[in-house]
Amino acid sequence: MKNIIEIMLIGLSISMVNSGHAEIQSKVINYQVAGQPFQGYLSYDDAIKGRRPGVLVVHEWWGNNAYARKRADMLAKTGYTAFALDMYGAGKLTEHPKDAKKFMQATLADMKVAEARFNQALQLLRQQPTVRPSKIAAIGYCFGGGIVLHMAGKGTDLAGVVSFHGSLATNIVAGAGQVKAKILVLNGAEDPFVTEEQITALKQEMHNAGAELEFVNYPGVKHSFTNKDADNYGKRFNMPLVYNAEADKDSWKRMQVFLMKAFKATGNK
Repeated sequence: MKNIIEIMLIGLSISMVNSGHAEIQSKVINYQVAGQPFQGYLSYDDAIKGRRPGVLVVHEWWGNNAYARKRADMLAKTGYTAFALDMYGAGKLTEHPKDAKKFMQATLADMKVAEARFNQALQLLRQQPTVRPSKIAAIGYCFGGGIVLHMAGKGTDLAGVVSFHGSLATNIVAGAGQVKAKILVLNGAEDPFVTEEQITALKQEMHNAGAELEFVNYPGVKHSFTNKDADNYGKRFNMPLVYNAEADKDSWKRMQVFLMKAFKATGNK
């Protein structure tokens, strides 16, 4: 007997994908933020006619690499138009944690700058001819998970945000009624980068703000559990990064159901 998540996903695929041969279209988009070059990746299914919801994908601390773009393609296959945005700047991606830390810290040094980069990508996605501009969500991984939670806390007009093994620490406190987006957090319970205090603080903040938060804590799961390259990175650099196939699969299913509900809640706008 299929569980409720699988049943809802079947309904989602029937309602979003029209008949005809599906062909995923993807392209690199060069754009600017404050006069600086950035490079994103757009993906959609041209077998779906008309406009559909859009989803921003915010990369891990490695930069806008193949992993972020793969997730954009997966979202396109699900029926969305996805845009893997660039938070660092064109050409700034790496496979070494020393460089990744530098890129991340430079971006987070001034959150107004980080917010501007996210918002520029949001506007770019809204302007795509395959997107319903009133129906936008954002997902993020690790560093990107922290970014989407920050933007939700700032009151950004999004249907929903999903954080996969993301940073939960925040330097803002959302006020009552400020959070517009529904929130899904998918966390590894054994992630050493996330503390119990941070989890408690996030839940309390969202409760005080009247936000809708779903928090999933996977027992025994560590950081970067959705990325199949995590084991390799972990061994190379002696970091607590471990891929978990079960949590990866389950978190993606939960995200699909969450997005379906979040976009449905926006009505026919």
